[in-house]
Amino acid sequence: RKKMPEVIVVMPDGMTRYGGSQYLNSSATGRYCDHLIKELIPYIDRTFRTLGNSASRAVMGKSSGGYGALRLAMAHPETFGAAACHSGDMNFDLCYSVDFPPASRVLERHDFSLKKFFTSYEAAPKKPRDGFPLINMIGMAAAYSPNPKKKFPENYDLPFDPYTCEKIPAVWKKWLSNDPIHLIGQKENRQALKQLNLLFIDCGTNDEYHLQFGARLFSQKLKKLGITHIHEEFPDSHSDTAYRYDVSLPLIAEAIS
Repeated sequence: RKKMPEVIVVMPDGMTRYGGSQYLNSSATGRYCDHLIKELIPYIDRTFRTLGNSASRAVMGKSSGGYGALRLAMAHPETFGAAACHSGDMNFDLCYSVDFPPASRVLERHDFSLKKFFTSYEAAPKKPRDGFPLINMIGMAAAYSPNPKKKFPENYDLPFDPYTCEKIPAVWKKWLSNDPIHLIGQKENRQALKQLNLLFIDCGTNDEYHLQFGARLFSQKLKKLGITHIHEEFPDSHSDTAYRYDVSLPLIAEAIS
């Protein structure tokens, strides 16, 4: 369609047995951030005809990938010159807490045993839909609150008591320390985002995980901090929104060209 110049697109698989890795380093899932920065990108630069500098490299993703794009852009401004976050995880108080009750109900059916649930879930030829809130919480816990003192498949701490659904303050604090809404309060993260040639954020107004509210709050904080960005919304849900790449990709291509 000639809406953008040619670019090299690399799509790494960040999935784990627990679900998404959030593209972080974790004792429970592995060092995904290090893999991308220290192994994958150097390999791409060696193998393909790239422009091996931050001004010519962008990071983007959707959902957990959108979250990962923000985290990578904040942590590695020497590597990326542009970032796009589609429906990325943020404002954890809102987007994750909603899953605590359904996750607890599923875990109770497995005698409150994470091992029993995980073994059953992995063995199921067709994953039960009502198991998603719990497997999602497990995946997030493995990323945000890993516990190396525990053994697989329980080597993480849930941020809530599955019997009462009360938040566990010490664990929840670890989660919030990974929330972009809070991370933007750190000077080094603000400086990293200010350096970007493009910061694009969008979310559907009917997102099932209420991520549109986190995106709005994040955008407000960026404006107050004087960080240039594009924030857009569109009338859709969380899934099947790849058509939004038609908006972000040309902007990214222009920003890194």
